[in-house]
Amino acid sequence: MTTFRLLAATAAGALLATGAYAVDCPIKIGGIAPLSAPGTVVGGEAMREAMLIAEEDINAAGGVLGCDIKVVIGDSEGLPEKATAIMEKLIAQDGVAAVGGGYHSSVGVASKDVADARGVPVVFAETWNDTITGDKQKYIFRIAPLSSWASATIWQFALTVPDVKKVAILTENTDYGIPASQETARGLETGGVESVTFSVDIGTQDYAGIVQRIKAENPDMIITLVTGEAAYNFTQQAADAGIGPLDMPFVTGQDALESGAYWQNVPDGQYAFVQRIGVPETQFSDKGRAFAAKYKERMGKSDVESYAMEAYDSIAVIAQAIGEAGSTDGDAIVAALEGIVHEGTLGRIYFPYGTQKDPSEDGKGDEWWHQWPDPALTMIQYQDEGQDSTSAAIVYPDAYKTTEPVFVHQ
Repeated sequence: MTTFRLLAATAAGALLATGAYAVDCPIKIGGIAPLSAPGTVVGGEAMREAMLIAEEDINAAGGVLGCDIKVVIGDSEGLPEKATAIMEKLIAQDGVAAVGGGYHSSVGVASKDVADARGVPVVFAETWNDTITGDKQKYIFRIAPLSSWASATIWQFALTVPDVKKVAILTENTDYGIPASQETARGLETGGVESVTFSVDIGTQDYAGIVQRIKAENPDMIITLVTGEAAYNFTQQAADAGIGPLDMPFVTGQDALESGAYWQNVPDGQYAFVQRIGVPETQFSDKGRAFAAKYKERMGKSDVESYAMEAYDSIAVIAQAIGEAGSTDGDAIVAALEGIVHEGTLGRIYFPYGTQKDPSEDGKGDEWWHQWPDPALTMIQYQDEGQDSTSAAIVYPDAYKTTEPVFVHQ
């Protein structure tokens, strides 16, 4: 937190000396999270608390530009139309200087245009759809991985599973689920693995019909690409039908990282695989460990989810950018973000491509625009009932692997 204190003192001194910028205190930063159904409430609550912890830490370290920051959080409900309205409110009514957070890709896709048109920077925390940065909008940044990267981790792992010839993919009809399922299917095909995809609406609770259709396909593996509590329901209902994690290799939804809720809702979830963003807790930085300790005590949890860490970092990196810019002007914040080096809970965050260097100069696609290039992507497996996600086995890739996976077949 010393960085924030130094930035605040330096920038405040410059302000007094030159009078160049007038900053209203507190400096408001918006935060978007799904806090109501059909959004992923368990993820939204984690992100909300993480953003509020960031506010507390930054203010305790002296604030920014001589001011405290205030995180103003809006509920996206996981819906595009709600996200657009919330972004408008944060900017027009609440007067935020920038916005962090964001869980669902559909929320990012819908709300980014509002922010970009109004010249308000956004650092998205957990929105994966490639087009969010691929549109190359001046004010839009992201610290979550691209959907294509995340999908590749899953399908590449699936190709290492013995005797898998056919995979059933369950996805949601959203800006995350549709491209993720397509990318996964294409990847599996490169390894000679057949796939069949089943789509459902966000927030679906009853999977009885889908489970029977999947069962009829007789797959060797199941990959779940639905978000939130809906993934709990599908995983347990699949287990009840004899095609769950105890019966075959089964990738469940990322919200299984909230292991307390996972084991409560999925008592038959042993041997499930889960994708995790970030390194294991044993490899956390000092900042990561400090945040994890405070978050777990505050939430009464025994583990910290990657999307909580992303939410914390989205606010912290914005605060540092405002301090380095010496201003809450959107263009000045963008310039600072494009040159930033932020030591976050997830690692060293920076954005190598933007207005100063186009991704094409290094042969990269447009989706690399304002994109953090180094998020760690891993697959974990619950190998003990009731296990915490942070102590679960890392089974892929080899760079982070802690033990061999347990493959369960019918």
